[in-house]
Amino acid sequence: MKYSIAALMLSVGAQFSAMADVLKLKADAPQQYVVKKGDTLWDISTMYLNTPWRWPELWQWNPQIDDPDLIYPGDVLALQYDAQGNPRLVLKKGMKKLSPRTRVVVQKNTAIPTLPLAMIEPFLRFDQAIGADDLDGKPIVLGSNRNVLRNTQGQLLYVKGNLNPSANYGIYRRGEAYIDPENGDILAYESRLVGTARVLFGGDIEAGHPAKVEIETVRQEIKTNDVLMPINVDQSFSAQFNMMRPTEAIDGSIISSDNQMREFGSTAIVVLNRGRDDNLKEGHILDINKQSPTVIEGKHGPRYVEDANKLEKFITGFREMFGTENDEDSVVWTMPKEKVGELMVFKVYDNISYAMVTRSQQPIRVGDTISAN
Repeated sequence: MKYSIAALMLSVGAQFSAMADVLKLKADAPQQYVVKKGDTLWDISTMYLNTPWRWPELWQWNPQIDDPDLIYPGDVLALQYDAQGNPRLVLKKGMKKLSPRTRVVVQKNTAIPTLPLAMIEPFLRFDQAIGADDLDGKPIVLGSNRNVLRNTQGQLLYVKGNLNPSANYGIYRRGEAYIDPENGDILAYESRLVGTARVLFGGDIEAGHPAKVEIETVRQEIKTNDVLMPINVDQSFSAQFNMMRPTEAIDGSIISSDNQMREFGSTAIVVLNRGRDDNLKEGHILDINKQSPTVIEGKHGPRYVEDANKLEKFITGFREMFGTENDEDSVVWTMPKEKVGELMVFKVYDNISYAMVTRSQQPIRVGDTISAN
């Protein structure tokens, strides 16, 4: 009898767990929706779910199909329910499967992307981070065929280096260092694309002949010592991502933003001090957390550190040298971190990543932390 009761309890527990994890739709989720140009998968998922990263569960109509259809402007999405009462979103025309979980390579103006393409395309198409050692020995701009302050399309540049005559090159400038706030190490450098060029003469540096390129596009002023690296101007890139929460716990920080502003919100592009070495992947959804302000409990009652006197601030700094754990005798109270938003990773390097803020309940800042538990 003991084993029967145990088995019954396990069965009930499993059913309760399954019920607790039932996919819940928003109360105002539309029964039908026509996909428009400019929509993203994240937009549509947010329309139906409070947890948009669970969209594969909503759109996994036929998991046996290995090559799922993508979603295009003009497609009609219909909300249905399976035999177990689980919500499913399907393509109304022909009842095609709607589950773009597999990463596919698409061109612009075809299937709708996961995130706003205009915001992430420059980061997908061109390298945005580079190690200091990676710049060593790269071809550099020596000068132009005209001594002018601003280089323009069609102008010639002379390059110290031997270039591949059949390649296109991006012209990059090393930007700010991405520094890990945990140990002060330089993780990488921002690499700013300032222009592109095509090769006219590959050069023969050993014989003293610099390479010659023609400027095709200019994004910023091109300067001497800028670095040339090959690019494929017609390259394809992934615009669909397998949105998911990490299976392993991860903690890190936002160390930079693309707009260099003090505060930013949804659609901002940010840099994280975590990457491939930390098992971070494209499509991972992470929480953004903000540290609540520290409180000092003094003779005048609790007050924030910013409002404390010099002695109280000294006590706070002294305490932080030996740890910040609270106890019943604490004078300095370290408050918890609170979730203030979410972001999605879309480009991963070894030790840093680029992500877009997909949701923010209050302004986000560099130094806010990211996590997944």
